[in-house]
Amino acid sequence: MEYVMLYVIGICATTLGTLAGGGGLINLPFMLMMGMPVHSAIGANKVSNTISSFSSFYHLYNKKEISIKEVYWIIPVSIAGGISGGVIASNVSSENMYIIAIVLLIFAFFTSFIGKGSFTGSEPLKWNKVSVPGLYGIGIYDGLFGPGQGTLMLYLFGYLNIHYIRAVGMVRLATFSSCFGAAVTYIATGKIIWPLTLALLLGSLTGAQIGVRIAQKLKPHYVKPILRIVTAGLIVQILMENIL
Repeated sequence: MEYVMLYVIGICATTLGTLAGGGGLINLPFMLMMGMPVHSAIGANKVSNTISSFSSFYHLYNKKEISIKEVYWIIPVSIAGGISGGVIASNVSSENMYIIAIVLLIFAFFTSFIGKGSFTGSEPLKWNKVSVPGLYGIGIYDGLFGPGQGTLMLYLFGYLNIHYIRAVGMVRLATFSSCFGAAVTYIATGKIIWPLTLALLLGSLTGAQIGVRIAQKLKPHYVKPILRIVTAGLIVQILMENIL
């Protein structure tokens, strides 16, 4: 029964994660409630995210929504950010990590009301003074803490005036990049409970394909309200788990 539940939760979490980020709102708390050790739960999430995010990226690449020439540099920038975040995390207390997460998410939430990005633009992703530090900084955040990484990236791409469906593909490529190294680490250290991880993985693959197809039909003016709801949910979850 727990395998079926993990499969369903993988579908729900990855569908949401593909559309607006925040999939961790669903699957990590659920796995911890099931009694999975925290490192095994995080490892299962990283393994499933690595494969499911690449599958949704490949779907959009195959549909010619994005090109490798435009986005290839996301991979090294995101990996570098993730590694930097991991190094910083070893020297930052958990209390300060939660404060950083809250500040970033609240900043993104309020910026969404005054920002001009509407996800209807047609600008290409360019290597510039906003995109590179932005992606690197979010990569650090992902390595440092994690929840809301995809949501923050969507805010960044909205600010850069990139169309929503292309932004989804870019976020999924960055998620694949940042999760890959972490997944390898968790596998190498024997933290993975494979039967449970595979159940979550299968659900995540299904959710990735559902999410990316919904994203292709979602009207851009609905994106910001969805992002705000997910952002508010992330803030509430972090507050409830670590402050209240």
